Amino acid sequence: MRMFAASIGTETNTFAPIPTALESFHESFYAPPGEHPDDPKLCTAPLWVARRRAKAKGWTLVEGSCSFAEPAGLVSREAYETLRDEVLAQLRAAMPLDAVVLGLHGAMVADGYDDCEGDLIEQVRGIVGPAVPIGVELDPHCHMTRKRVANATLIICFKEFPHTDFVARGEEVVDLTLRAARGEIKPVMSLVDCRMIGSFPTTMEPMRGFVDKISALEGKDGVLSISLAHCFPYADVPEMGARVLVVTDDRRAAGDTLARALADEFFGMRGRTQPDYQTPDGAIDIALQESGTVVVADPSDNPGGGAPGDSTMILRRLIERKVTNVAVAPIWDPIAVHMCFMAGVGGNLRLRFGGKTAPTSGQPIDALVKVTRLQRDATQTFVDATVPLGDCAAIEFDGISVVLITKRTQALGSDLLTGMGVEIKGRKMVVVKSTNHFHAAFAPFASRVLYCDAGGPIPRDHRQVPYTRVQRPIWPLDEDVQPVLLT
Repeated sequence: MRMFAASIGTETNTFAPIPTALESFHESFYAPPGEHPDDPKLCTAPLWVARRRAKAKGWTLVEGSCSFAEPAGLVSREAYETLRDEVLAQLRAAMPLDAVVLGLHGAMVADGYDDCEGDLIEQVRGIVGPAVPIGVELDPHCHMTRKRVANATLIICFKEFPHTDFVARGEEVVDLTLRAARGEIKPVMSLVDCRMIGSFPTTMEPMRGFVDKISALEGKDGVLSISLAHCFPYADVPEMGARVLVVTDDRRAAGDTLARALADEFFGMRGRTQPDYQTPDGAIDIALQESGTVVVADPSDNPGGGAPGDSTMILRRLIERKVTNVAVAPIWDPIAVHMCFMAGVGGNLRLRFGGKTAPTSGQPIDALVKVTRLQRDATQTFVDATVPLGDCAAIEFDGISVVLITKRTQALGSDLLTGMGVEIKGRKMVVVKSTNHFHAAFAPFASRVLYCDAGGPIPRDHRQVPYTRVQRPIWPLDEDVQPVLLT
């Protein structure tokens, strides 16, 4: 067995003010062939899994480049084409092959390319030919386009949101791709467009039960895999929207029937899958009445969705209302971090931080702060992955602790705070910038978890997003819509 594996990933918010350049990938994560670290990253699980399988079973894995950029705005044409052509050249050099696995995100949009992953998979297919199986792992916040389904042998999305199962899904991708290469199965994909936009956290009902249901269907009656593509709502591209993908072992009709039934059920959940969103003052009011620690998530400024991560709306209300015993993290402000390093641990300085990138970031905070901890090249954890934060500073003022970061990212692990000496237990409130990936790490500390739409650049009401290119009709922009079978 001879397999090739590579990864290119980012999530493009086409409305975001921060461009994504080639240096964005190299700053966030880049591993040349054979230099991937010995821990899985969010979009590199297929390579990481295949490396272990190859070593244990004695077959050959040819490793290509792996790269990931923190979600932001449109990817430059140079960046995408450079990374794509690098992987394609490595693929050509690796021929002949028995199989290919790719770890992609699925929501990359570049200048001139609405569907980067579809373009990449199509070109990989052109190189390896029609007989070599191509297995692909995608984030559920992807655009499950027809081009991808037409050119891949099988596609599997993470099932969980937060994405705690990215390694488990990588195992499935590698396993099914190997079985296809050996002729043990003949994967066939059935795709249904649900014609809806939404957010679908799997930590709450009805999504929790629905994911458990589709998981139980796998491995029976020829069903190899079922994926829910949640969509990434902040990309203005034609094929944005939720879709259901069923992979069967050469059972097209049965797969189409199952995909349509599941899509109808998924569509029937519209409007019931998102949490209630509080205003900043509403969240503060609730937290002040609770006896334990309340974790408040601000998805409207989630860097994981392409937002800057520097908005100050909730923090400003905490200051104005003189709320104490609060922690806030992260706020992206490399300049403020640099100034804190100049002051040193224990130093006091008048610091202006946050509110720098866009009008939706709010006004900067001006405060006399004490620097409580500094850390070069800090990290946080997410499941089995280590996520870089760059140089970080923890500051304290007026009973509020804030973690400032250099590398823009969302709150994932509780060590984002505790690693900087900011305790979580015993706090009245902990405010994190994230949509739901924080949940696995922070919920165990919380007496209650709240979600707040603080008016950041990612509105939670998708009717407020200024789409111009999304295919219509689609819910909630339109009412008279139904799921459509695409394969």
